[in-house]
Amino acid sequence: MQFEHRHAAHCESGTVSALLRHHDIEVSEAMAFGLASALAFAYLPFIKVAGLPLISYRMPPKAILKGVQAQLGVRLRCETFRDAARGMARLDELLGRGQPVGLQTSVYWLPYFPPDMRFHFNAHNLVVYEKQGDDYLISDPVFETPVRSAAADLQKARFARGLLAPHGLLYYPERIAPPRDLRRAVLGAIRRTTRIMLHAPLPFIGVRGIRLLARRIGKLAQSRDPDHAALFIGHHVRMQEEIGTGGGGFRFIYASFLQEAGERLGNAALPELAAEMTAVGDHWREFALAAARMCRGRTAMDFARLENLLLEAAAREEIFFRALAACKA
Repeated sequence: MQFEHRHAAHCESGTVSALLRHHDIEVSEAMAFGLASALAFAYLPFIKVAGLPLISYRMPPKAILKGVQAQLGVRLRCETFRDAARGMARLDELLGRGQPVGLQTSVYWLPYFPPDMRFHFNAHNLVVYEKQGDDYLISDPVFETPVRSAAADLQKARFARGLLAPHGLLYYPERIAPPRDLRRAVLGAIRRTTRIMLHAPLPFIGVRGIRLLARRIGKLAQSRDPDHAALFIGHHVRMQEEIGTGGGGFRFIYASFLQEAGERLGNAALPELAAEMTAVGDHWREFALAAARMCRGRTAMDFARLENLLLEAAAREEIFFRALAACKA
């Protein structure tokens, strides 16, 4: 069966959806993201990305792979490799059987990414569905059309070193089970997401993490190093809007999940909550725009304003997730 490429908002959820769809399990990107309880927030000052704190708006890489398996009863076989040559040979073997394969890669070494979009991020997911000569045909969810990569480039991307090193990870559906009770799966996924956002025991996770970051940004006004303070704000914008789909983007995907779940389950409350989640995503984009304008010198740096925008985001998310927790799917 010919592989169908579809553009998606996020690489991991788009890749999982594409692989399942190829095996006649119609799971949208938004449904895969929502059922995996992938929405989150984390401000982790003890984990550094280019010397600055990790800020994340979703669960860690591979969370969607694991979550979809648990909720849908499918099994994705995952394989990693110490030897790059063996990893490439295994990929060729699976493609020779007609099996499209999901890969975790580094963005930096993928030749079809424009040079100004390449950076050392090792958790980008894509599907390889065919090999022609020395080139691999790739369905990369974040691109409009299929792309291709020479074998040497793809090998570098699969075996890049550093934070979140992929170790040649490949995955594909190994067992396809009959669909489970969707209502039960949606309800369980919603419960997990609300627990993460409202009741995480650690102060840097969920709504508490947003408030912690807001206070950190507010204190930058007292910094003796204004260049580093501006760099911190620029780093936040990059983490929010350029790595993955960012703060607003993940909120929009989750809103789509609630909209689809409400329609499929006949629950009118979920689409209403989806509209509110979309508004929350818009607010995150407002914060990113204000911060970006300050970093570029178009407006004066105003740490108090950025702090207040984040505190408002935290308040809106708390109200939203409490309402979602009270909703019966």
